[in-house]
Parts: sequence; C-alpha cells; structure tokens
Amino acid sequence: MAGTNSKAELVTGGPVIILVEPQLGENIGTAARAMANFGLSRMRIVNPRDGWPNDRARGAAAKADHVIDAVEVFDNLQDAIADLNHVYATTARSREIFVPVNEPEAAMRKIHGHDDAEQSCGILFGRERWGLKNEEVVLADEIITFPVNPAFASLNIAQAVLLISYEWMRSINDTSAPVFSEPENPPATKKDMAGLFQHLEGALDEANFFRPPEKREHMIGTLRALLQKGKYSLREVSILRGVIGVLQGRETRNTKRRQAMVAKQQSEDVNLTENREK
Repeated sequence: MAGTNSKAELVTGGPVIILVEPQLGENIGTAARAMANFGLSRMRIVNPRDGWPNDRARGAAAKADHVIDAVEVFDNLQDAIADLNHVYATTARSREIFVPVNEPEAAMRKIHGHDDAEQSCGILFGRERWGLKNEEVVLADEIITFPVNPAFASLNIAQAVLLISYEWMRSINDTSAPVFSEPENPPATKKDMAGLFQHLEGALDEANFFRPPEKREHMIGTLRALLQKGKYSLREVSILRGVIGVLQGRETRNTKRRQAMVAKQQSEDVNLTENREK
C-alpha cells in the first residue's frame, strides 16, 4: 500500500522492539518497516545470525532508515534488557510459566501507561523457527499472546511486529490506558532484578535448596517468574538483597557500625583504666 508523505511529521519512540537471534536480514528489515508504519523506532537485536549491519535488512526496510540506523546489537538477552523497567514476551503457544498473559490491545494500554510515566518498556520476539525459550520468557514481566488459529499458530517475525505496532499506534489516544505516576523511588531495571535473582539463587545453592539437582533450572524459572510479579522498586530490591545477605550470615552496615562503636568504647575503657593506674 503506497502513501508515504515526506512532509508529515515522523512519529517515533514507544517501546523497544527486541528481536532474539533473528536469522534472516529480510525479516529484520520488514520488521523495521512495520515499526516505522506505526510510530515505533527503537529496535534491538540479540546475536543476529548473519551479523550487523546487514544490507538485506536495509533493502527490506523500504526506507525505514531511521529505524535501521538506530539498531542496537547485543550478544545476549540479559544485556539487551538490562536498562528496561518492564519487559513483555510475545508467544503464540501456551507456556507452563507463572507469568500474566495479555492480548496485544490490553498490553499496549499498559505499555502506554508506563511510557507516560517515563518507565522504559521492551517487547521480545523470538526466533523464526521456534520462538523464545522458556528461560527467556521468564525474564519478562508479562506475556503477549495472539488470538491465532491453534492449528496454524506460527507467525513470521515481521507479522508479529506488525500486529504489535498496529495496536501501539491504535492505542495512542486511548483514554483507558492506566496511569502510572512517576515514583520518588524509581522502578527496578532488569539489571537490578538480575542481580536479585543471582543473589537469591546463590544463597539457595549454599543451602542445598534445589533438590533434586536435575530440577534446578525449572525451579529457578518458577522462582524468577514469581519474583517478576512483584513490580519492585529499586529500593525494594535493595531491601530484599539485604534480607538475603543477613540470612547468609553476612555483616550488614548496621552490624559493622555497632562493632565499631563497641571497639571504640572498649578502647576508651582501656585508656581510662590506664590513666587511673598512673
């Protein structure tokens, strides 16, 4: 469908579109074109098979150069989402994961609310052949699923990005979007949450919690999904890590302060005794 107007104001911004290990440059390019059609402009790519930059991607983008030129490339998904506050994972199949599920329209209303509150969001799209792995889905706060034919549910990456992008543009003026006020204490980023996960999992390993060992990965996925539901602030993550540290027997700042006060008092008592003896 033709209809580009070079004189119209270019709409940009919105959530970050994250393609996980895409194989074909053409799929990246057509996804970029779909984003540009509906006002999205930030794309991140995780470990693209054919490297980056990619001439086939630029050709397929059909002059969506502002999207292609701004693409960010990452070696792994954790780094790609580290600075984001909220992450959504797209999937067309059911998952045995404790993560809230939305259809695209409802998800876009939520993302608009976060966007208005200057809380950064990202949307994950999986590989052409098998989508996202369960351990990648559990890094997300919520799932977006498409109401597709269950007997033919597989979507091309660009098609999935197009559906999401369309709902984003359609919901821009939706007054029913939730309002998230900007808190004095900002929400935790995915990097903050990853630190919490690693701290907790390390403590549980020390306590020999994961039994039998072969179920460890599944149990970790379940724990991460449960923790993601908390929508924690940065301060709350710090408190939780402090609690874990105490349970591990690590010294806290208060403990160190008390120890310093006791040592100081003991030193003063010794000095007082020595002066009296003189």
